[in-house]
Amino acid sequence: PATSTKDNEPNKLLFTLGKQEDNTTQDKNKDSTSKSKNKDKEVTGDVWPNLRLLEIPWRSVNWTSESREELMEKVESYTPASGAVSEARVLLLGPVGAGKSSFISSLQSVFSGRVVNRAMVGSSASISFTKKLQAFPIRRSGERSDPTALTLCDIMGIGQGDSTGLSLYDALCVVKGHVIEGHQFSAEEPVRSDITSFIKKPTLKDKIHCVVFVVDAAKINTYAKGLSSTFQQLREHISSLGVHQVALLTHVDEVCTITSQDVSQVYRSRHVQQLMVKAGELLGMATSYIVPVRNYSSQLELDDNIDILLLSAVDHIL
Repeated sequence: PATSTKDNEPNKLLFTLGKQEDNTTQDKNKDSTSKSKNKDKEVTGDVWPNLRLLEIPWRSVNWTSESREELMEKVESYTPASGAVSEARVLLLGPVGAGKSSFISSLQSVFSGRVVNRAMVGSSASISFTKKLQAFPIRRSGERSDPTALTLCDIMGIGQGDSTGLSLYDALCVVKGHVIEGHQFSAEEPVRSDITSFIKKPTLKDKIHCVVFVVDAAKINTYAKGLSSTFQQLREHISSLGVHQVALLTHVDEVCTITSQDVSQVYRSRHVQQLMVKAGELLGMATSYIVPVRNYSSQLELDDNIDILLLSAVDHIL
């Protein structure tokens, strides 16, 4: 369809279907029928998912097996810019059920050559499955299987209140490097300087070098109003520490029919593009710092296009 001034509005393409007079009339003039004064029901654009696709992708990605191999090589050969550390420690932060653990498992699957679930993934949308600070070194593919210079850190999800999720204080303690791996988080017992798992004088290798905020595309319109304020406070404090920040928009396959069938169309999806803007508003972050991803969930086999999207996200982080 031709571009209109409403392209940037919330993506609900509504079509009014009139009463069906008879099959002959409907076949001859569908446009006339759709404009009938007898308005029975409204149908969203999901019925015609192609209407959501843009002719020109809003980001350029090379969806080839060669590109997949090149991206893997970039991750495997990566070395931190600072010679003071041998690995980049990346912390994933986001609401409960946003897909943090699933992203880690999906990336491990790419380098393992098969779908794995090493970072245990929960199924509850309201209770955080991850309670401890866990570090997952991304290992090289093939027979070598030694760790790359990238380590992803998983942590308790940000909940709807202090009793259900990670607190701002505890999150910042992790970023500053005060918390050892394996520390069990609890709303009743915040991190304290007198506990054995507290590092009083953290070195650069103990600290987090990049924070990745993770938000769920399928829930972005239903998140609690206070979540945006939580993200803004986190970002403000993390920025003051000089720590790099980016974001992932997960579950894009659940919000767009075409993307679910072929993830290589993700950057032609008008709806995903609009959700990226909403994610930016939620986080207080420019969309250039946000990338969409699709995690492995029900699949039993790897898919090159899913791999490329995941690896592109890691390239963006590094």
